[in-house]
Amino acid sequence: MKISTRGRYGLRLLIDLAEHQDEEHVALAHAAERQEISPRYLEQLAVILKRAGFIRSVKGASGGYALARPAEDIVLGDVLRILEGDMLVADPPGRRETRLQRCVRLMVLDKLNARIAQVIERRTLASLAGGGSETYMYYI
Repeated sequence: MKISTRGRYGLRLLIDLAEHQDEEHVALAHAAERQEISPRYLEQLAVILKRAGFIRSVKGASGGYALARPAEDIVLGDVLRILEGDMLVADPPGRRETRLQRCVRLMVLDKLNARIAQVIERRTLASLAGGGSETYMYYI
């Protein structure tokens, strides 16, 4: 499984909006400049994220985008499923699964799927935007 630019850039847009929550609205051009992403591509992602209810927009000269709900309430798994589809490492088994296929699925694929779900379902947008309680200490 590989997260595409669609998923990565969509998360970057949401993180940028979360980091600039103190502003009423963020112009997409400013977010694109800060994130070094094409404004046209961000526009396409903004439409998807708005339709899904993650962001809201205001038109006009002082308009822009903002999170539609608090960053603490936006779970990464929900965002990635909207932008990427399912987050499985392999397609679910077909009608006829051989013993070998079943063994590989049970011993490897199902465990990978569970670990991925564990990570993306426990993380919120706030945890990525610096509002989370998880910190890292580096020792030299």
